[in-house]
Amino acid sequence: MRRLTAAGIEAPWEHQVTAAEHAHAGRSVIVATGTASGKSLAYLLPAVASLYAENERDAGTVLYLSPTKALAADQLRALRRLRLTRVRAAAYDGDTPYDERSWIRQHANYVLTNPDMLHRAILPAHARWSGFLRRLRYVVIDEAHGYRGVFGSHVAQILRRLRRICARYHASPTFVLASATTSEPAAAASRLTGLDVVAVDDDASPRGPATFALWEPPLTDLRGEHGAPVRRTATAEASDLLADLVVEDVQTLAFVRSRRGAEAVALGAKRALSEAAPPLVDHVAAYRAGYLPEERRALEASLRAREIVGLASTNALELGVDVSGLDAVVICGWPGTRASLWQQAGRAGRSGQQALAVLVARDDPLDTFLVHHPEAIFGTPVEATVLDPDNPYVLEPHLCAAASEIPLTEADAELFGPTTADLLPDMVRRGMLRRRAAGWYWTRRDRACDMADIRGAGGVPVQVVELGTGRLLGTVDEASSHSHVHEGAVYLHQGESFVVQTLDLDDAVALVEPADPDYSTTARDVTDITIVERLRSTRWGEATLNFGTVDVTNQVVAYQMRRLQTGEMLGEKPLDLPPRTLRTRAVWWTLSPDQIEALGDMDVAGAAHAAEHASIGLLPLFATCDRWDIGGVSTALHPDTGLLTVFVYDGHEGGAGFAERGYRDAAEWLTATRDAIAACECESGCPSCIQSPKCGNGNDPLDKQGALLMLGELLQGRP
Repeated sequence: MRRLTAAGIEAPWEHQVTAAEHAHAGRSVIVATGTASGKSLAYLLPAVASLYAENERDAGTVLYLSPTKALAADQLRALRRLRLTRVRAAAYDGDTPYDERSWIRQHANYVLTNPDMLHRAILPAHARWSGFLRRLRYVVIDEAHGYRGVFGSHVAQILRRLRRICARYHASPTFVLASATTSEPAAAASRLTGLDVVAVDDDASPRGPATFALWEPPLTDLRGEHGAPVRRTATAEASDLLADLVVEDVQTLAFVRSRRGAEAVALGAKRALSEAAPPLVDHVAAYRAGYLPEERRALEASLRAREIVGLASTNALELGVDVSGLDAVVICGWPGTRASLWQQAGRAGRSGQQALAVLVARDDPLDTFLVHHPEAIFGTPVEATVLDPDNPYVLEPHLCAAASEIPLTEADAELFGPTTADLLPDMVRRGMLRRRAAGWYWTRRDRACDMADIRGAGGVPVQVVELGTGRLLGTVDEASSHSHVHEGAVYLHQGESFVVQTLDLDDAVALVEPADPDYSTTARDVTDITIVERLRSTRWGEATLNFGTVDVTNQVVAYQMRRLQTGEMLGEKPLDLPPRTLRTRAVWWTLSPDQIEALGDMDVAGAAHAAEHASIGLLPLFATCDRWDIGGVSTALHPDTGLLTVFVYDGHEGGAGFAERGYRDAAEWLTATRDAIAACECESGCPSCIQSPKCGNGNDPLDKQGALLMLGELLQGRP
């Protein structure tokens, strides 16, 4: 306690003590409380105590997992500041020099790492870690709410592999999870770890006053597609807000959805400051994944030292990195979930001072709905975490990895889930595993862990290289390269803009040249969908609601150029890129010919298309996803159903649980969709209701009134 007192902690809060007592008793526990509620102390108390046995040989070890290297590095700094004599803490990640790794395996007793390194480096080499694993007492899982969707499903299987290897060394560690406030935290933690978990969610920490503003950018005099009014873009508005706050010396973090968006907000703020206050230009920067490690560390240090007053970041800084001096947060567009919203807003005011949070609405159905219905934010509990460890596309590579670590046995089916027994015979048939009397063995020469792409990036990352100098600017995951670094794309890096000259998919490299265009680029694609298997179906009168497996074929065919400040369309250029096929899960609904006829004279395809766009925009209210995690297809006559059909599908191989949540909550979800369209003040449709920024058909055709009639007919028959 002397060390804690010296660090300014006079006494722990009640939720910290409760969680620590559960952990001391050997009960796995999740602390699900607000930002800056001291969750780290809740796991540090039992974790550090386990390192202080009377006989040092009997002392345990601790494994700390975080979603990002930045968070682990931050936790390591905090741990070392306590100057605890028996704590030999070290970060083990992709940036750790190889000459330090041997020392960590042999001597460290508190190892901070991430699921990627656990999956690729620690579990496959468990024999070299046997001394550490044999004494493992606690596994700390920080920012547990971030393990959702496909990534969360992969991590769930990695944790099962960890438990299996620990059992091999006669260890049974207690899991301590820390999470932002979330719905059903015990159930989510149990699904993640495969263990019974106790929840501590009564937050006893004090809170400073905070102001939360909902900000809708103004309409411009411009008219967009089909004559729809054009709002000023959220990135342009966030840039000006960030610049204004920097001028007032209000240290501000602007959260932006995409890497490109973070760069654009930082660049826009710098441009505004170059006119209003030139000396402050260097006090604004961008922070995102894809930067080199030394760049990220330098930015984090400059932020803590207040050398940076305004920082535009992706959600890489949403997590618990210590940025406790912040005064304000600008959130550029709905971050996808209420849990993320409160986590981002909580970055400000972490030292107890007054705080400001501003949500700047994008011009899309969900953001518009929320700024006009604040009760959907402030009067509604946060979502439950959605993940599906039984997804066969997730489970199969982890069974291979587990078999390469220790041969699989029939007893392992209980640990890895019921889908295991169905997969093993097919994996043997395809030569992935070999069956022997003692179990299933991995027999290939390549590394089994390489089969699982846990971040869902898919393929080798594409390197972005400056053509004239050979300088490596960063990387883009292969799945995103078609949309973000295609030929002609505008690429932003640390406030500098480049134009892609060549995308070489075979060599995984995009060559770029410096440029300063006054436009941004957006890829346009076309999508086809085929029903593979209908898993569930519900009659809604003459209509049907379905959930099942589908094949989605997508191809980027062109890119559009839009003016930076207004979003005005400047032109479109074709692209020649290969198609990509995804097997995933979808929710879809159909209307009968009689129902369509009863609706009268209308643009049937345009109405279905508008309903599809709006329903994609509203699904994130009901599932822990955002619109970029899901996609949709609509058609007046689908070949597999013979009926008008609207699909919404998960944008991840095998599915991520989002479409399934849509099927479960379909009545509420589609009612909210209809209400959002009806509440929009536009005459014939706009980005705030039925137009989509990712539409492969250029938002044509669309029929707003037809969509209202169609959704009304569908909902009329719901049970």
